[in-house]
Amino acid sequence: MARIVMKFGGTSMAGTERIRRVANIVRKQQARGHEVAVVVSAMAGETDRLVNFCREANALYDPAEYDVVVASGEQVTSGLLALTLQSLGCQARSWLGWQMPINTIEAHAKARIDSIDADALIASMERGEIAVIPGFQGLSGEGRLTTLGRGGSDTSAVAVAAAIGADRCDIYTDVDGVYTTDPRIVAKARKQTAVTYEEMLELASVGAKVLQTRSVGLAMKEGVRVQVLSSFVGDDAVPADEYPGTMIVSEEEMNALVEKGDMERQHVTGIAHDKNEAKVILTRVPDKPGAVAHIFEPLAAASINVDMIIQNVGRDKGETDVTFTVPQADLARAQALLEDKRDDIGYNRLITDSKVAKISVVGVGMKSHAGVASTMFKALADRAINIQAITTSEIKVSVLIDEDETELAVRVLHTAYGLDAADEAA
Repeated sequence: MARIVMKFGGTSMAGTERIRRVANIVRKQQARGHEVAVVVSAMAGETDRLVNFCREANALYDPAEYDVVVASGEQVTSGLLALTLQSLGCQARSWLGWQMPINTIEAHAKARIDSIDADALIASMERGEIAVIPGFQGLSGEGRLTTLGRGGSDTSAVAVAAAIGADRCDIYTDVDGVYTTDPRIVAKARKQTAVTYEEMLELASVGAKVLQTRSVGLAMKEGVRVQVLSSFVGDDAVPADEYPGTMIVSEEEMNALVEKGDMERQHVTGIAHDKNEAKVILTRVPDKPGAVAHIFEPLAAASINVDMIIQNVGRDKGETDVTFTVPQADLARAQALLEDKRDDIGYNRLITDSKVAKISVVGVGMKSHAGVASTMFKALADRAINIQAITTSEIKVSVLIDEDETELAVRVLHTAYGLDAADEAA
């Protein structure tokens, strides 16, 4: 017997028919003798609908009241799932964020989980009840309802799993695992048996949309084993206990899997792409101490994340060009801030380009294997794909290219690193 947290996203909860499918998946897990808690998202599209209501009611809405409105989507699905489980003969009840409680800190609409008082929840599960918990919501120190930001239900599920000492947190989505790249772009993409926390954290941060970045970071910090798998399975599907999806695990557990022969260790785990980047170039910036600080301080104060940064070699006249990227959604704000600070920075021209894409190669094997970056650069050069910027970490190399070349670049790199599925390879 195990203690398991199961999380279902908005697509899985979109309507009573799909909720009944989810209820059957949950019921089968409990029938295998497990203690089960379920974390649910709002129905697909519901949060957007509620956000629009807030904007229509008051363009300058109070974030605390905004949280009350948008959290209602998860309250509806948690109640409906509990009702559906009861109709199947299961003992089930919903637990709202304030009833446990899930204590949060920081601001409304972007709260962070501080602690969870899970004693009553654990006692309920030990009595054989299925606990159904709305994701995305918690309780502030002032006793007000809070929400965790978009995609926060993944974080809720991992936090609940950590609080109750769960053996595993199963994240059910509309995909059946973590692939070497987006299978809609590369038909030969392979589903991974396991991926390390570090690799998943990098993949999530550079464009892979399978898991929310915060949830992966929390799982790594708390040592929660996470499994990604599909909720769109037939009645004869392999049970989740037999690991049909992708496990997100520690590097120690990954090494054990490799030693047992359950999977191969590869230098590169996956290729991710992100078209939500925008490039900013400032020309003829004074090449002197403090000049770059004048550029990035106002951006940081406005909570605009800067990713790739290139400072060219200084010119003879003591000037340099500075290139960097920001999220596409923040481009207009960044441009306005930089134009406002033009005199302080002293640049000549501000050039922007939103038609770019970031391509990233990720793998723990990079730590001990040289040549990963050169393979990337050569493969792209052979197809005449120009690299506009480069950034690296210990287990990642990212390049900025023209948006029109995104899919070609992903396919070329997937083949260059030997990630194509063997049974479909030429």
